[in-house]
Amino acid sequence: MTAEPLSPDELKALVRTVPDFPEPGIQFRDITTLIGHPKGMASSVRHLAAFARACGAQKIAGMEARGFIFGAAVAVQLGVGFIPVRKPGKLPIKTIGIDYALEYGTDRLEVDPGAIGDGERIVIVDDLIATGGTALATAQLLRDAGAVVDDALFVIDLPDLGGASKLREAGVGVQALMEFEGD
Repeated sequence: MTAEPLSPDELKALVRTVPDFPEPGIQFRDITTLIGHPKGMASSVRHLAAFARACGAQKIAGMEARGFIFGAAVAVQLGVGFIPVRKPGKLPIKTIGIDYALEYGTDRLEVDPGAIGDGERIVIVDDLIATGGTALATAQLLRDAGAVVDDALFVIDLPDLGGASKLREAGVGVQALMEFEGD
């Protein structure tokens, strides 16, 4: 029998806050202390996997780079496939992609379209939801490839930045293990 996982409040206490990074006034939520804590990492994955199981996940998608950490671990826990959502030029095959707006400029995400079955229920997993741009683009990209994307799971939500609300408006349910108010 495995030990009980740490609670979301106990997990939240493992996240380090770094003031004034990457610029003055920002409170950076650093998960390296969480993923470096064996029980913290295992507990995070167990909680996320329980959410994903309840969502009926047939596959898990995670965005480069920290979404790979949590998403792949959740996929292993569930015994389902993992879809890496990559930056441009990282996959050695013909991809499909989506360009999306950043605060200053644009970026692009790509996936292997052969990794996604038509109508397959894919749950997005990432470490943090802030403004939601990357998660929204990921949901649209997966939907364009034929997936059903109704849910996204995060370790941390920064609700003041509005990303979770934007995802919900786009028809994607959002669950997070913890929230941090403010920037």
